[in-house]
Amino acid sequence: MKGNIAEEITNRILGDLKKGVMPWEKPWKAGRGLPLPVNASTNKNYRGINVFVLWDQAIQKGYSTPSWLTFNQAKALKGSVRKGEKGCGVVFYKRLAKTKSLNLSDEVCLEQQTFWVLRAYTVFNLDQVEGLDHLKPKPEIIEPFKAVEEAERILKDSGAKIIHTASDRAFYDRTGDFISLPLKESFKTPEKYYGTGYHETCHWSGASHRLNREFGKRYGDQAYAFEELVAEMGAAFLCASCGIPYDTQHSNYIGDWIQVLKDHKRAIFTAAAKAQAAMDFVLKKSIEEAAA
Repeated sequence: MKGNIAEEITNRILGDLKKGVMPWEKPWKAGRGLPLPVNASTNKNYRGINVFVLWDQAIQKGYSTPSWLTFNQAKALKGSVRKGEKGCGVVFYKRLAKTKSLNLSDEVCLEQQTFWVLRAYTVFNLDQVEGLDHLKPKPEIIEPFKAVEEAERILKDSGAKIIHTASDRAFYDRTGDFISLPLKESFKTPEKYYGTGYHETCHWSGASHRLNREFGKRYGDQAYAFEELVAEMGAAFLCASCGIPYDTQHSNYIGDWIQVLKDHKRAIFTAAAKAQAAMDFVLKKSIEEAAA
C-alpha cells in the first residue's frame, strides 16, 4: 500500500469530524447496529482503529456483511475478488527481531532486540468476492430485548460500582471509585442508557489501579478531551459487542478532538488502542496485540 497509512486514516476521520459526524456512530441501521468487523478466514474480530476504518467503508459502500478477507485469503478459500473491486487499507503492528553484536573483551556476544513496526494491508468485503457467499453470516432474528439483556450483563459483570440517582448527570467519581447514572426510566431508550453506562465504565477502567490510563504532557490541556475520545470509542465498541447502537455522549468535544488529531497524526491510533484495552478490561478479555 502506497503512502502513509497512519496519516491517511487520520485525515479520513478528521474529515468526518469536521462534518460533525462521529465515525463510531455511522454504522448503525434502524434498531440494531452492525456487528464488529470480522476476518472471514480466521474468524477473528478486527481491533482498534481497524474497526472504525471498516465500519466507515461498509457504510460508504453499502456492504451487507461485516466479513472481510485479503486477496490471498479469498483465493485460498477457493473464492475470487471480482475484477475492478478496490479494497480497504487496514493496519497491524508486527513484531520484528534485530540481532546486535556486542564486543565484550575478546568475546563477541549477540543480543536480540524486538520492536513493533506498523504494517498495512488491503482487505475486501465478502460482498466484493465471488464464490464465498456461504461464509456470510446468516441473518439473525432477535427479540426486542435480547440485546439489552446482554448489555445489562456486561455492566453487571464489569465489577464497577454503579449507583442510580434522580438526577440528570452521568459521571465516574474517581475519588469514590463509583459510577453515577440517572434512573433508568429517565432515558429515552434502553440503548441510550447502556451507551451512557458504557461510556462511564470506560472512564472507570482507566483508574490507576486498573489500566492506569494517563496521557501526561504529550497532550497537555487536551488530555481531558482525549480521555473523552477514548471513552466514546470504548463505549461504541461495547455497544457493538452486544448489538445496540451508540449515541455520542460528548459531541461538544469535537473541536478539541479535531485539534488533537491535527497536532498528533497518530493520536487516533492511540485512542483506538486505549479504547480497545478498555473494552477488553470490561469484558475481562486477555489484552493482546494481534491482527485478524
